[in-house]
Amino acid sequence: MMKGFFITGTDTGVGKTVVAAALIHHLAETGRRVAGMKPVAAGCVLTAEGWRNDDALQLLAAGNVPLGYEEVNPFALPAAIAPHLAAREAVMELSVAVLHAHYAQLAARTDCVIVEGAGGWRVPLNDRESVADLAVALNLPVILVVGIRLGCLNHALLSGEAIIRSGAHWAGWVANLVDPAMEKIAENIATLETQLAAPRLATFPHLARVDVAALAAEFKLAAVRP
Repeated sequence: MMKGFFITGTDTGVGKTVVAAALIHHLAETGRRVAGMKPVAAGCVLTAEGWRNDDALQLLAAGNVPLGYEEVNPFALPAAIAPHLAAREAVMELSVAVLHAHYAQLAARTDCVIVEGAGGWRVPLNDRESVADLAVALNLPVILVVGIRLGCLNHALLSGEAIIRSGAHWAGWVANLVDPAMEKIAENIATLETQLAAPRLATFPHLARVDVAALAAEFKLAAVRP
């Protein structure tokens, strides 16, 4: 049975959380027990319950397995900066081994876990390891979220090459229309379909208000390559 997916992006702010939440909804509709996970969240608000991150809260709400916040987001870092810098500022240390252990505990309670990375593919977790190392260690198929805006071709092609070089299983990519005013949107997506070595699994339109259930219907997971 499919263990889940690792969601990464061509940059920060390209819609990884929306894609992850919609994918959780899509898989939950098939009867699976599905949870979202944001191993590291940099940029949190202090609440009565502790530090909380909006992206992680969205993933917690999207899942259909009762979980505590800390199970979904074990490292909630206050500063909205690069994770390794936010961890240093919070006097914490991130490591792939520790994050993998948290994932294993969550995976044992579910059928599928949708893990959302931090920033892009090569964002550092510490002086030696990056988000890419975590994705490889988790051994989950990778979905690349491409924010369709000016510059997306270069960002997507470079990210795709890096995913392939890492040895991770690149399951496919999602086109997320973050800039509806961009010129030649269809032509840019067509270029990516020709040049990326993985299938397009969905195209998310630009919405004034996100409707996760509607976006979930956009997925074509049958295109995922074994």
